[in-house]
Amino acid sequence: MDKHFLTSLFTPRSLVVFAGNPAQPDSATPLGRVLLQSLEESGFSGPVTRLDIEGEITAKLSELAQTRADLAIIALPDAQIEAALEIAGRIRCRAAMVLSSGLPQSTCAALHAVARRHHMPLLGPNSLGFQRPSAHLNAGATGPLAQQGPLALVSQSGALTTSILDWARHNGVGFSTVVSLGANSSLGLAEVLDYLANDSATHSILIYMEGIRNARRFMSALRAAASIKPVVVMKAGRKPAGSHAALTHSAAIVGSDDVFEAALRRAGVVRVRAFTQLFSAAKCLASRYRPVGNRLAIITNGGGPAVLAADWANDLGLEVARLGDASRIGLAPQLGSQATLGQVIDLGEEATGAQYAAALKAASGDAGVDGALVIYSPKPGGLPGTEPDTVATAVTEVAHLQGKPVVACWMGDETVRGARTLLAQHAVANFRTPEAAVEAFGNLASFYQNQQLLQQTPPPMSALDSPDAEGARLLIESVLAERRHVLTEMESKALLAAFHIPVTRTMLARSASEAMLIASQLGYPVALKIDSPDISHKSDVRGVALNLMTATQVRDTYNDMLAAVAKVQPQARINGVTIQPMSGKPRGRELYIGMTTDDPFGPVITFGAGGTMIELIADRAMELPPLNQFLAHRLIERARVAETLGSWRGAPPVDVDALEQVLLRVSEMVCALPQLREMDINPIILDETGAVAVDARIVVEPAAPSSSLPYQHLAILPYPAGLAREWPLKGGGLCTIRPIQPDDADMLQALVRGLSPESRYFRFVSAMQEMPARMLARYTLIDYDREMALVAVRHHRQANEDGSFTDREEIIGVSRYITNPDQTTCEFSLVVADSVSGQGLGSRLMLSIIDVARAKGLSEIQGLVLTHNDSMLRLMRSLHFEVKPYPEDPDFRLCTYLL
Repeated sequence: MDKHFLTSLFTPRSLVVFAGNPAQPDSATPLGRVLLQSLEESGFSGPVTRLDIEGEITAKLSELAQTRADLAIIALPDAQIEAALEIAGRIRCRAAMVLSSGLPQSTCAALHAVARRHHMPLLGPNSLGFQRPSAHLNAGATGPLAQQGPLALVSQSGALTTSILDWARHNGVGFSTVVSLGANSSLGLAEVLDYLANDSATHSILIYMEGIRNARRFMSALRAAASIKPVVVMKAGRKPAGSHAALTHSAAIVGSDDVFEAALRRAGVVRVRAFTQLFSAAKCLASRYRPVGNRLAIITNGGGPAVLAADWANDLGLEVARLGDASRIGLAPQLGSQATLGQVIDLGEEATGAQYAAALKAASGDAGVDGALVIYSPKPGGLPGTEPDTVATAVTEVAHLQGKPVVACWMGDETVRGARTLLAQHAVANFRTPEAAVEAFGNLASFYQNQQLLQQTPPPMSALDSPDAEGARLLIESVLAERRHVLTEMESKALLAAFHIPVTRTMLARSASEAMLIASQLGYPVALKIDSPDISHKSDVRGVALNLMTATQVRDTYNDMLAAVAKVQPQARINGVTIQPMSGKPRGRELYIGMTTDDPFGPVITFGAGGTMIELIADRAMELPPLNQFLAHRLIERARVAETLGSWRGAPPVDVDALEQVLLRVSEMVCALPQLREMDINPIILDETGAVAVDARIVVEPAAPSSSLPYQHLAILPYPAGLAREWPLKGGGLCTIRPIQPDDADMLQALVRGLSPESRYFRFVSAMQEMPARMLARYTLIDYDREMALVAVRHHRQANEDGSFTDREEIIGVSRYITNPDQTTCEFSLVVADSVSGQGLGSRLMLSIIDVARAKGLSEIQGLVLTHNDSMLRLMRSLHFEVKPYPEDPDFRLCTYLL
């Protein structure tokens, strides 16, 4: 409806500057002097008003309030900052920024409160400001104004911001926006990401971060931005995994950085480790081609660099692609006698530009190749046609005709400088070393893979049989009522069974005689395990015995086990010993599935190799819930143990579908039970007949009372399948009104194409024939926590000539709301297909979206409607919206409704 709420901050038309007395330059603080110099040298063309809160104010406050400056910049001594911010609020500045360093937390909180009271977005305090090169605005202390370009940089470290800008200045890298947030800024990463995602001058976003405050808000903004443009993240503070106080294996082997990696992967972004990699990743992601896999063909004129590239590719998990037989047969006659077509395409030292071009064409056209790396090493006294510039020209001519990404590495310095410039001018990403080029392709490959994960919006419950969630909650509440947090093995398995996870039959024996009786009933062989809330790892205290074949063995083992445990851990409370039959899967693989809770990302599901040496093996792959089958499959693939799930040392392949179902069931548990804190299913034994959980340990805590809304403990909100409803259409037939899904893009595009020109103009205030790909992604891949889109889907069944039927679906209407930055109001939109206009569908969609917004706790829904859109205005009045003029544009009416 309006411009983004941060437009006044990052693209101001007028400034008010508090930086000491203008008549006394020495009164400015060091940051103030740097700010004034930066503003003067950057050449900002808008009006700049200097104010001094201690001296005589150069303009009346009432006059300043009438002009209402976009941005107030404050660079004053610490004691004067709050007073200056108060003045900025009184003269109705639209946004404010505080340049400072080292302000205490209490002072920062007071400044945040002043900004909130005056409804001013506040960058800072303890920020070094921002740069907006296209507006010739350098508002801060981050160094000279950067060169203009398509990259945006957001950094939580002022020192690193200045270092990155210094590096970029000497490497010709330009920026659309540079923001130094600092540690105590009122504005966080999420709000700035929101702005940059919708900024047309920004094509890619680079982030340096050290921490986040609100995981849900951060993930929401990050996923929304990554669905529109490439995002590259570098994070500091990588911590070693593990906690000595962990009560489960999962918590012991999962570190905070592992969880952060999983969160970024799920958000569809690329992570790098060094700030030079930020730019190489962005350089590649800015190209128009994306790989659909990780198979990299290497073309070279020297063996050594190719070996380095291949080794590094293997280290990064990439596959060095070998040309197929047909490609090799077609390429061989075009190459010289020195060429070899093995794992890499070595053209020989005398390779010409034409031979490079032929090899690149063959590699790009091969179905087994996802991208190509072209390496050139200068050779002294080379033949004509082998010069660096000649080869570079040939490569650029071919690279743009291919549908797959091409990265280049021209090794050397002075000899190849012109060739590198030529490659850069033709937008071929090029690097100085083979390792850097391989890493760049690896970033491309991970971007594609992570974008696939971003597209997944699974519901909290799968299509499997409904679990007994209420029974599980009652079990947890009874444990918490006893002031216990660790469930016994019997209780843990009962919880798993409530979610239909297969478990071994387990019974508790409190005496040796009872143990023998139970073993006889269950059938031999059996396993005995100590049952104690104080013992986390039974094997450590000799509390596990396997393959007991007779009653005598059971009796003796029972007595020996109690004695051994009492000696090792005399203070432990012993409930008894559990008896269970052996799994009956002698050739099964021992796996583990776990769950741990991270601060701030919440629950994380882990998977890997199980058994007693789980910490030593440390095979862990992880994913944020909720899961669907695609995500579960990818989770299994990332673990090293996945290599053993096929035919393995004489054992047949396991039932992977059964393993995926267990992961989906665990995801259901995590979504439904916010009390879960840690969980181990270790081992879970899997073979060709299915899976069975042999042992389990679960830790619970009372759920946080912070919100009554469901799924608030998750960083990623599940797909709200519960909102789907059937609605009868006038004239017969039904439609389904449900939340939008990412794979609705084609149907949504068809709806827009089918609208009349007038309907398209009323909805988009534009004559566009269809939605651009970026807009389509923005409208279909949404975060259900911050916005909602309900689509009305009509089903068609058509009879074929052979008697079969073809089912088809079409979207015939969409209603949507997006939460405003104030987090209390939202903006709506509505479009209905012309073919069903006047049948009441618009009213039903609006009422449905109003219900969702009300349930979300929002207070008002509002939207703009063109003045001459009579049918929409009639609908608004019929739904009791207040329709009034819109002060900023007479062509619109503002429609509001209190929820």
